[in-house]
Amino acid sequence: MIDLKKELYQKCLAYVQNRLEAAKQALDDVQAAVNDETKSSAGDKYETSREMMQQETDRNLAQLNEANKLKVALSTITTGGSAATAEPGSVVITDNGSFYLAISAGIITVNNEKYYAVSPMSPIGMKLKGLKSGNKFTLNDKSYLIEQVI
Repeated sequence: MIDLKKELYQKCLAYVQNRLEAAKQALDDVQAAVNDETKSSAGDKYETSREMMQQETDRNLAQLNEANKLKVALSTITTGGSAATAEPGSVVITDNGSFYLAISAGIITVNNEKYYAVSPMSPIGMKLKGLKSGNKFTLNDKSYLIEQVI
């Protein structure tokens, strides 16, 4: 089961790396466009274009910042061992799906099994924290029975 946690962790790390690279590439593309932009005789057109590029830069910087936050959050996760209660780094298997308590990274497939990578700060993550095998909880009118915490 530790191998499962390591594989889920690695897939989350790859997700974060892809987001970082995409944001950096987008920033590079905007910078290249800014460098290519020349002052035209139509001053308003130039200013509008610069403002749009600035907004795009700001959006990409925000995405880069979010990806860095995910990387920091992921760096606090341990992949070794198993806990009796759900905590960051735990795999929680319920009767309504399996969850990896780490970062919000969507569905991750390992050995043909689907796991939902969720943040401990997400609504379901907050419900899961501290629970153990046999516990029940309800979220959005859906009941969950925890079958196993790894």
